[in-house]
Amino acid sequence: MAGAVSALFLLDIKGRVLIWRDYRGDVSASQAERFFTKLIEKEGDPGSHDPVVYDNGVSYMFVQHSNVFLMTAARQNCNAVSILLFLHRVIDVFKHYFEELQEESLRDNFVAVYELLDEMMDFGYPQYTEAKILSEFIKTDAYRMEVTQRPPMAVTNAVSWRSEGVRYKKNEVFLDVVESVNILVNSNGQIIRSDVVGALKMRTYLSGMPECKLGLNDRVLLEAQGQTTKGKAIDLDDIKFHQCVRLARFENDRTISFIPPDGSFDLMTYRLNTQVKPLIWVEAQVERHSRSRIEIMVKARSQFKERSTATNVEIELPVPSDSTNSNARSSMGSASYAPEKDALVWKIKSFPGGKEYMLRAEFSLPSITAEEASPEKKAPIRVKFEIPYFTVSGIQVRYLKIIEKTGYQALPWVRYITMAGEYELRLI
Repeated sequence: MAGAVSALFLLDIKGRVLIWRDYRGDVSASQAERFFTKLIEKEGDPGSHDPVVYDNGVSYMFVQHSNVFLMTAARQNCNAVSILLFLHRVIDVFKHYFEELQEESLRDNFVAVYELLDEMMDFGYPQYTEAKILSEFIKTDAYRMEVTQRPPMAVTNAVSWRSEGVRYKKNEVFLDVVESVNILVNSNGQIIRSDVVGALKMRTYLSGMPECKLGLNDRVLLEAQGQTTKGKAIDLDDIKFHQCVRLARFENDRTISFIPPDGSFDLMTYRLNTQVKPLIWVEAQVERHSRSRIEIMVKARSQFKERSTATNVEIELPVPSDSTNSNARSSMGSASYAPEKDALVWKIKSFPGGKEYMLRAEFSLPSITAEEASPEKKAPIRVKFEIPYFTVSGIQVRYLKIIEKTGYQALPWVRYITMAGEYELRLI
């Protein structure tokens, strides 16, 4: 078992202790001063961004948010990643209670902060960090207590992320499969970076304590069941689940089973490091007719199947920073000059698959330029878009079953969407 944290400190930007909670009695408040001295010493060091500092038998793990440092001190050998994740969850809880986590909000709510620290960590071990559950029995001015309440069952049972007694007239589950395509194309038209980051985002409005089972076209699962996988199965990398998913069951038979939290949450994220064909290809040519006028000709082509349509397409074309008097004509959509971005922004509301559109734009330039003009930085073409009912990876939800002891019928809704992430083409 990993070691326990000795104390948790909340420090201001100058390293002064705002609040600290001693969990094991083997460190003192002076540890904060030692930590900050060590941190200042490391400022010139290339590794100064490391979130772990070691000094004289004590390990310090910290994160900074706004003008506050959250820091743990430990004499035992702790799991650094789990403690850093815990600190980020503490930030989320404080933001849920106080809107913004800042030095002022901590000073104004120090009683609630101590209560929360006592509930989120016990004897140096992280406990439950679900803000919705904590707000049911730790009340600030925003959550006034009218009667003395006992802690909700979620605190004392194995399902810390869901309260008992949730009731809805209409039981529904909404599952969005959202994929972001990241592409970087160099000036020769070669793809030098390409990956897909996906997320299964859920919104659940279910009564009681439902058990959900989700099936995907996962190659490992289908092969284990003896089903043919030709062209239909996918290999998912870097899978990360919400804490509600039973990991032991997934590792055993690849079944995703869980009792969902109430409301919105990310059930799972994944990554696919595959060569992705650019869904929207943009080529641009720049012609300088004289010192005072340039012309840009742009060709945009959709490279996905005709049955799909990209929506809210936005193509950002870099232009010289001193451009004026823009005049743009396009075969589809509208184009406008955005001087704050030094770019021409071409917007197309609907871009069907297998189509090609053209844009021609003219800009005036100042006739007088500096004698020692610095070479202009070449910015990439940036593209934004959304393609509903389409995924690059080919991921499919084969089934989503909801089982509850009362036997009610629930409606699962599934939709797919692909959007541009970091989508850049250095082709201008």
